[in-house]
Amino acid sequence: MTRSLLYLLSLPVILLISGACNHLTSQESELYIVMDLTPENVYTSGIEGPAVDDEGNIYIVNFQEQGTIGRTNPQGHSELFVRLPEGSVGNGIRLDRDGALLVADYTGHNVLRINPVTKAIAVYAHNSEMNQPNDLAISEDGTIYASDPNWSESTGNLWRINKDGSTVLLESDMGTTNGVEVSPDGGFLYVNESVQRNVWKYRITPEGISDKQLFHQFEDHGMDGMRCDTQGNLYITRYGKGTVAILSPSGELVREVMMKGKKTSNIAFGGPDGRTAYVTLQDRGCVETFRTEFPGRSFKMWSDK
Repeated sequence: MTRSLLYLLSLPVILLISGACNHLTSQESELYIVMDLTPENVYTSGIEGPAVDDEGNIYIVNFQEQGTIGRTNPQGHSELFVRLPEGSVGNGIRLDRDGALLVADYTGHNVLRINPVTKAIAVYAHNSEMNQPNDLAISEDGTIYASDPNWSESTGNLWRINKDGSTVLLESDMGTTNGVEVSPDGGFLYVNESVQRNVWKYRITPEGISDKQLFHQFEDHGMDGMRCDTQGNLYITRYGKGTVAILSPSGELVREVMMKGKKTSNIAFGGPDGRTAYVTLQDRGCVETFRTEFPGRSFKMWSDK
């Protein structure tokens, strides 16, 4: 029996809400079927991240206790990967071209860089003026973008972190900045504001960002992490609603995938073809998955390196 047939036989009943103009429709029956990858409560209620390496391992913060990073393999087995320095707690994770983990350390106002082989941890960037680096996006040239919310004030900032680790404030006095992502062609940056339920789109320029546009606004529930696929569709975790909303490159809501938990905190793409979405659920302390039509942007970007 082939691996693909075994995968199909293991899938549960699909749970999704289709948009009226869904151009993502596929003949493949396994698409958008939600299933558990890990048992509940393997990770804490602070489960976040995630990022996938070349071997399909998913790196996720707060494995069993705060201040740790766990590693979950494609079969769902999880283990401790590393403990962060005393007082540091991770949130968003991205991988760079060398496979190193870049971790938003929100308590230390840092972005940490972790060697995937030696597990040595270094401070890649630090700025004490940050509220709390929260989620990260990385461009093909290695530039990092970081959201920086102030939850108590419902405000936030947006930062660029250059390849030398220096930081540049791109915009201040925003809403509660959270998810952040780069478009597949590297030309645009998306940032969402959780409390205000806005998704903004900027043009990336050598000087920073420009041409700010409202890309989409939701009527209810919050937002958390988000990632693009190779076609420019934007997948947004709807915290509290328990869905992953998929927006077209023009900002149209084309599908919502209903997860099992309600507190969807972040998403990453992996699997052999980059078409498996891994979603972290804070109310369940676990990872849920579903298959997509197109690979994730970062997966394709680094697989072409």
